[in-house]
Amino acid sequence: MAVVRRTRDDWTAAALAALAEGGVAAVAVEPLAARAGATKGSVYWHFPTRDALVEATLVRWEHEHTEAVIAHAEQGTTPLERLRRLISAVVHPQRGVDVELALQASLGDPLVAAAVARVGARRMDYVVTLFTQLGFTRAQARRRAITAYSTYLGHAQLQRANPAVVPRTPAARRAYIADVMRILLAEPDGDG
Repeated sequence: MAVVRRTRDDWTAAALAALAEGGVAAVAVEPLAARAGATKGSVYWHFPTRDALVEATLVRWEHEHTEAVIAHAEQGTTPLERLRRLISAVVHPQRGVDVELALQASLGDPLVAAAVARVGARRMDYVVTLFTQLGFTRAQARRRAITAYSTYLGHAQLQRANPAVVPRTPAARRAYIADVMRILLAEPDGDG
């Protein structure tokens, strides 16, 4: 029988899946190794400590769930198209929200709290930039970015807790995204 050598990437993928299922507490070396049919030594070959595995997993999450999404949005040629691409990407029904919600529920862990804060700041900065490019003042852009981010987190919670209310068909998703865009792009009421 051939020995399967697991890579660092294999272990962060397994840890991300465990995190999605059970929060940061589920990222435990022994159960991960057992689940993969490997030894703890295989994990420790790549990560000197569990915290190092958690940190690498959080970096992976940051890349896949923030930087890759922003890169996708950046394929749009105008700020409006980039915003639409961003919203479409984050409210897609096949987009896994379990990791996001597990991390929100695991904010008591200092590694998770730091990563979520860093990612939140990056996401907010990006969305504020889009709104300023659309002509809103910095204050208006920030308020709209908060509304957009809150919409995303609320949508994620609905998708998990009550998926029947989340638009599923392509036509329903397009209508929902159009409504979200209308709300986010409404004329400011003059309060700067």
